[in-house]
Amino acid sequence: MTRAHPPRIATTQALLIAGLSLFAAPALAQQSAPAPAPAAQAAVADAQGKPLGTVTFTRFPHGILVHGQLEGLPPGWHGIHIHENGACTPDFKAAGGHFGAQGSKHGLESEKMHYGELPNIWANEAGKAGFEAITHMVTLTDGPDGLFKQGGTSIIVHAQPDDYLSQPAGNSGDRIACGIIKKP
Repeated sequence: MTRAHPPRIATTQALLIAGLSLFAAPALAQQSAPAPAPAAQAAVADAQGKPLGTVTFTRFPHGILVHGQLEGLPPGWHGIHIHENGACTPDFKAAGGHFGAQGSKHGLESEKMHYGELPNIWANEAGKAGFEAITHMVTLTDGPDGLFKQGGTSIIVHAQPDDYLSQPAGNSGDRIACGIIKKP
């Protein structure tokens, strides 16, 4: 009785498929690994208390990912900043100034920039703004640069875009939305 050997092509294909699956398995595992859960979030509302959406803050090895989904904004560009107090009032003045170290200044030309600087966001014709930014300026701790420092922090959306230069706040206009940054 002669033993039949599988055709050489089928054996080569099987080895190739097995070899590829060894290389693909780690890549697929990395792709399917869940992203870290947000470590902080802010429920953003307008001056009348109407919910506009959420901004989350997620720690990654190379920075904090700021992710937002807002709606009900006036169409166009808006400044958005982390502010120094964890308080929102109807006029949002309780949020204080931009979050930063003593002696820091607003803007991209400043040598010691505010911690709370973020890029402008765009609201489409329907008033929706989905955005992401990475910051290395804040931490998710209760330290001096931490979003959970004593007194807390908040996020403010402004009526106009930030010009990234003017003092003390980028000439970004009125505060139109606010959310207190909290642990989820």
